[in-house]
Amino acid sequence: MSVLIAIPARYASTRYPGKPLVPLTGATGVSMTLIERSWRAAKSVSGVDRVVVATDDDRIRDLAEGFGAEVVMTSETCQNGTERCAEAHEVLGGGHEIVVNLQGDAPLTPHWFVEDLISGLRAAPEAGVATPVLRCDGNALNGLLNDRKHDRVGGTTAVFGQDHSAMYFSKEVVPFTSQTYAGDDPTPVFHHVGVYAYRPDALAAYPGWPAGPLEQLEGLEQLRFMENGRKVLCVEVEARGRQFWELNNPQDVPKIEEMMAAMGLE
Repeated sequence: MSVLIAIPARYASTRYPGKPLVPLTGATGVSMTLIERSWRAAKSVSGVDRVVVATDDDRIRDLAEGFGAEVVMTSETCQNGTERCAEAHEVLGGGHEIVVNLQGDAPLTPHWFVEDLISGLRAAPEAGVATPVLRCDGNALNGLLNDRKHDRVGGTTAVFGQDHSAMYFSKEVVPFTSQTYAGDDPTPVFHHVGVYAYRPDALAAYPGWPAGPLEQLEGLEQLRFMENGRKVLCVEVEARGRQFWELNNPQDVPKIEEMMAAMGLE
């Protein structure tokens, strides 16, 4: 199966304008922009035929081409990363059997998250979409709860059934648990990792559906598939000692830099 990774990146983020161009300093003192770090994460994934940055902004295009990325220009009317990936795939002429959306705010995504995601979708022919979930330890759960306590929209959580079909995704911390968890304790909460793998038919159908009430309330693009009766497969991935966080707010920059320093990431 031919695999395309598209990295959707827009300048006009509501919560953090210019986010793809934000510099992040790693453990060795090297500073790279968020979009370059996300592109490097994509390039480290094995079994991928092509990696592109999909954007509507000339500043992002110029920067990405400067560090060697292939760029696909998409329209300003794309409402989210899934719509941008669908347009990018169409601009490229289609033909890929799996399209991966590695969102441009997830520079800490390890290659095995994406590799396991692709394998999970291949093994589930009934699913048109798959996305990774990572069981929170106490530290991760407390980080999510702290964001909500301070009215910050941080990570997304996922709830799924025994067959790993998604039941819901939320920016609230779900499911509720009254128990407290220490640092490395496993918890019943799963952090949704902002990566998607699509079969082309599901991806092509997506822009034709209007955004439903749940998608609009949560601001979560994957809910559109569920609101239109499409199965979203949750693929559980393992941290293997790696810390994971997405850059959603300016306050996340020092947190991610601390994680890169702790893990020795350049």
